Amino acid sequence: MPTLRPLPAAPDPEREKASAPAKGQVSDPQKIAVEVKPSAIDGQGVFALQAVPARRKIGEIRGESVSTAEAFKRAKAADKSTGRVFMIAVTNARSVDATQSTDPLRFANHSCAPNIVLKVQQGRVAFYALHDIAAGEELTVAYGPTHHAGRLACRCGAPGCAGSL
Repeated sequence: MPTLRPLPAAPDPEREKASAPAKGQVSDPQKIAVEVKPSAIDGQGVFALQAVPARRKIGEIRGESVSTAEAFKRAKAADKSTGRVFMIAVTNARSVDATQSTDPLRFANHSCAPNIVLKVQQGRVAFYALHDIAAGEELTVAYGPTHHAGRLACRCGAPGCAGSL
């Protein structure tokens, strides 16, 4: 005589809806818990809430894809109005405007001795730990060439600081 087995549970659409991102949405790009708070370097900074091992992905910044020419225009206007610029070049022709982004890594301040690195991968802006980072440590990145072209004083305070951005 065959053994009777219960039927598998029917899929629950409400449960699936709650656990999956809505159509067209991207899941949270943050991989490590961080906090945005006042920084001794400049304005707001982003701080690790947990220890981060070297080479670990910390998260990403999302934003509006714009031409590099448009990014320069927006950066110039933002610099004049608020002094805060959230533009990242992803290619020679395209940039990401993270001004409206809610991703906390947009607050990563510049340092001449950074503890994270920005990598552009397939048009996405990701950050990785350069070395082990302690909980509570501010996450800093070397900005590289900026629209400031050396006219903005660097405030990182790192030994060997270049003095300007």
